Amino acid sequence: MEERVVMAGFGGQGVMAIGQLLTYAGMIENKNVSWLPSYGPEMRGGTANCGVIISSEAVGSPVVVNSTAAIVMNRPSLDKFEDFVEKDGKLFINSSLIDKKAKRDDIEVYYIPANEIADKIGNSRVANMVMLGAYIEASKTVELESILEGFTKVFGEKRAHLLPINKEALEKGAEIAREQMKELV
Repeated sequence: MEERVVMAGFGGQGVMAIGQLLTYAGMIENKNVSWLPSYGPEMRGGTANCGVIISSEAVGSPVVVNSTAAIVMNRPSLDKFEDFVEKDGKLFINSSLIDKKAKRDDIEVYYIPANEIADKIGNSRVANMVMLGAYIEASKTVELESILEGFTKVFGEKRAHLLPINKEALEKGAEIAREQMKELV
């Protein structure tokens, strides 16, 4: 088993955080992992992406070229990374901010209204967690419990009080993915 995931969006959308969470969850489950961040020239508002590899074998290189999945939070990220997804891979599109449909029909595409869901939950900053929840549900790469266990490792004990709202966001994302998976069959 080897999952190669690209996560991309504007700086400040939390793509690095969900990449770190996924990486920690892989470590918790005793899998081989790598996380490689890439920032645009600005921190907030510029482009940001990271590649995560989770594997049952040793990871030879942290660079993700052909990804098994991509999580894109904005239109420039869709334009850049849709073609990175290999045939039969998965593409997760934040349909709250991206009004364009995927151009490919050889991959599974999930349209997740992450920002709308986050706003309904009560915190717009958990849109990234909605997307991560959808990815975890569709890929089964790691368990949700491992993500929750890794939460304080990534965000620190000072933010542990945010765990319940983040768990809710993960669960809502998973729910949307489950609904869309039924339609893909």
